[in-house]
Amino acid sequence: MTLKTRILEVTATLKPAGAESVIVSPASALDPSRFEVGVVSLYNAFPNGLEPLLEGRHIPIWHLGKRRGPDPRMYASMRQVVREFRPDVIHSHCYVARYTVHLHARAMVHTVHNLAAKEVGCFGRLIHRLAFRAGIVPVAVGTAVADSIRQMYGIAQPLSIPNGIDTARFCRPESRNLWRQRNGFSDEDLLVVSVGRLERQKNPTMLVNAIESVPNAKLLVVGQGKLRANLEGRNRVHLLGVRDDVPDILAAADIFALASDWEGFPLAVIEAMASGLPVVATSVGGVPEIVQHGRTGLLIRRGDQIALIAALRELAGNCKLRQDMGAAARKRSSSFSVDAMVLAYEELFGRLLSESVAAPELIDRF
Repeated sequence: MTLKTRILEVTATLKPAGAESVIVSPASALDPSRFEVGVVSLYNAFPNGLEPLLEGRHIPIWHLGKRRGPDPRMYASMRQVVREFRPDVIHSHCYVARYTVHLHARAMVHTVHNLAAKEVGCFGRLIHRLAFRAGIVPVAVGTAVADSIRQMYGIAQPLSIPNGIDTARFCRPESRNLWRQRNGFSDEDLLVVSVGRLERQKNPTMLVNAIESVPNAKLLVVGQGKLRANLEGRNRVHLLGVRDDVPDILAAADIFALASDWEGFPLAVIEAMASGLPVVATSVGGVPEIVQHGRTGLLIRRGDQIALIAALRELAGNCKLRQDMGAAARKRSSSFSVDAMVLAYEELFGRLLSESVAAPELIDRF
């Protein structure tokens, strides 16, 4: 009987957000005949988290009860999880490498989900630099992120595994009229939707300001964050908060918009395209790798509100253009499937284990 390869995925939380969804996808889709997966969430469970998706596949989850800010208790907690699960591969994400660098496994992998200069602060970048030099393998979620790793850490050719989604989940044309009727919108309403955290990175304020100059358009904002209070009470803006019906909301919309100041490889854009929506977005990070300007959407310069208004008005006033771009977007989204992402991680884990070189212990350095 062949022993399964044990993969331990380590993340900060299991909130229903972009990076967390990417973590859960391979964790729940790796070939169960070859891999056994466990998941660590440094923080305790949050409401409406992704835990049920893992529990439904009988994947063990450890919540370590992290406090906000640096929490040295996590080092001992992670050691205990490793002793219990005995992973062959430890796969960390975002900033949590600082809590895994002291551990031993046959292979150590760290996925960078945002631009290297933005994902972590100075201390986190120091940890990553030391970890990558010591043999922990960095993985970028797209070409722009890979370029940022090369520039920040001097790694010649970082591996890139693009984010992927279950595209079939977002093809729901039958939900359009039903969702509108249930939520007080008519078939004639022009709905622009944006999905993302209400934080500085996503610059939702620019989008909210722009919608006031797009005749007859209504903006649906899905997400929560520190900037919500600044956006409340604005004309033709509907703040929907965190939702579990995002595929239906996208199906009900006419245009997807994202005004981010920086990005890694945003899943929300791929999800919108899989829903058949044309995209208006700032040309930052991995967005131009996803959206083909003039074919599947319109790209604008970062922070250019006038260009954002013009792009939204162009699509708002041309139904055929929206339909043509939406159809092209749906076709394009098939290039970013979860199956391709999972296969790439399976191949990476297999290759690293075949080399049978364990990452060196770094505990004495921290």
